Amino acid sequence: MKKAENIIVGISIGDLNGIGSEIVLKTFEDNRMLEMCTPVIFANVKTLSHLRKSFESTAPLHGIDKLDQVLTGKINVLNVWRENIELAYGVNNPVVGEFAIKSFTAATNALKEGQIDVLVTAPINKYNIQSEEFKFPGHTDYLAKELQGNALMLMVHDKLRVGLLTDHVPVNEVASHLTEALIKQKIETVRQSLIQDFSINKPKIAVLGLNPHAGDGGVIGKEDEMIIRPVIKKMFEKGTMVFGPYPADGFFGSGQYEKYDAVIAAYHDQGLVPFKTLSFGNGVNYTAGLDKIRTSPDHGTAYDIAGKDKADHNSFKEAVYLAIDIYNSRHQYAEISKKPLKTKEKHL
Repeated sequence: MKKAENIIVGISIGDLNGIGSEIVLKTFEDNRMLEMCTPVIFANVKTLSHLRKSFESTAPLHGIDKLDQVLTGKINVLNVWRENIELAYGVNNPVVGEFAIKSFTAATNALKEGQIDVLVTAPINKYNIQSEEFKFPGHTDYLAKELQGNALMLMVHDKLRVGLLTDHVPVNEVASHLTEALIKQKIETVRQSLIQDFSINKPKIAVLGLNPHAGDGGVIGKEDEMIIRPVIKKMFEKGTMVFGPYPADGFFGSGQYEKYDAVIAAYHDQGLVPFKTLSFGNGVNYTAGLDKIRTSPDHGTAYDIAGKDKADHNSFKEAVYLAIDIYNSRHQYAEISKKPLKTKEKHL
């Protein structure tokens, strides 16, 4: 296993008119962070040097042109572009969106090639990144295409972990997406992630119902009884510790979530509204189920405070911590999996 400072954390810079550069540089101003990992920001050193003046960052930047020039103990900035960009904090600009995607795709390629160990993504604007070359709702969908595995959005804060059966799907289409195959896949992805990424040997998983009161026995919608419950029953009978479907309205308020290692919500807001309420701005978005590790803060570009030295970098810092923790957990899991089980010798 690599020493802590040798774990290379690749960082895509996100929307340069947002708070991405601020939260990234504020995170690594603390020299202790450089003892935990080696950051590589996929951007341009001149661009970041200009931006850091806006929030009086003291972070020293080390510009590089190739990844074999990375130095430990430094905030490395890989020059992904050379152009001068006209930036204006708080402005939704498609040109700036193009550079956000240049950073992200370059970082993803480095992740695929094993040139970086983990990827942490700063926030993008989902509207200004769209182009003929990039037609994805966001980071997760692109990573699902480029990397191996079954991508699943898993929100993490301490022991609170909330996954989703459906993520960026309009509410009026959620029910049509819920199939036996999808639900089974998502539960299994969460279970495997809890084991290899969070070192939980026998995870307990709760699944929330789609309809109010989880359908109330079929009175308020049939999906919970006809689709979700049978899948849970089959998987439980085969040894997966999965329970539900539970009515979503009182599940978090009553503290019931504390009894489980993860909760799977049926759709985006059902899971993220309570998660963000309980995580107090320190939550992390983890893309579980892939062969590579990617995390991000649980917030957006925050145009309204961009460039005003008001951005809270805690969520981004937690995203870096989590990526490193998962990297170490996966290596420990791989080592344990290789070792043969010890058996007692029989004495005749």
